Amino acid sequence: MRQPQHEVRAVHTASTVTVYQAYAPEIGLPAAREGRFPAAWKRDRMTWIKPSFLWMMYRCGWAAKEGQETVLAVEISREGFEWALRHACLSSYRPGVHPDRATWQRELKRSPTRVQWDPERDLRLRPLPYRSLQLGLSGEAARRYADEWTVGIRDVTPLAHEIHGFVRAGDLGSARDLLPREQPYPAAEELLGTVRPPDAPPSRGPAVRPPVRPVPER
Repeated sequence: MRQPQHEVRAVHTASTVTVYQAYAPEIGLPAAREGRFPAAWKRDRMTWIKPSFLWMMYRCGWAAKEGQETVLAVEISREGFEWALRHACLSSYRPGVHPDRATWQRELKRSPTRVQWDPERDLRLRPLPYRSLQLGLSGEAARRYADEWTVGIRDVTPLAHEIHGFVRAGDLGSARDLLPREQPYPAAEELLGTVRPPDAPPSRGPAVRPPVRPVPER
């Protein structure tokens, strides 16, 4: 069966969804210790949450990038997660989704959440042919996330390092066994609304494309 190109996959229970973020230790460690974000966590800035563990590893370089040394698994309520999806707008203009750019810009200004679909990653952090959800929270959504939706926060940096160790050793089987078990999220079609672009039809063979002219650097 062909993998849907745009699908929300996450660790979830009957009442919660797990998303991932990475922070410097001065933010990440107190958050994991207290089970909530500290006062130093800026609630007036946009924050991006990621249901995909491997996409988080791609983003933070297996917890090696500066300012992203602490990886958090944040368990939030499904009610909050679904509120965020219902109030979201795509982060970029899509001609096949929005009637025109002006309409998209108006939606973007009034939406407290933004959806971005980026290529999912494999254990070697190479892009896969289907997409992973990134959800940007701002304003009301960011405040609700930090102070209402969050059920628990765990430091999964040791897990990231352990999996990365197996990958570096070439033991992908052991690495895969440790991955969080992400499953398709049972969201109704109307929940994603216009933030899920239509999947491309399966290819029927190599397409013939005109040569691409190089774009001059600026």
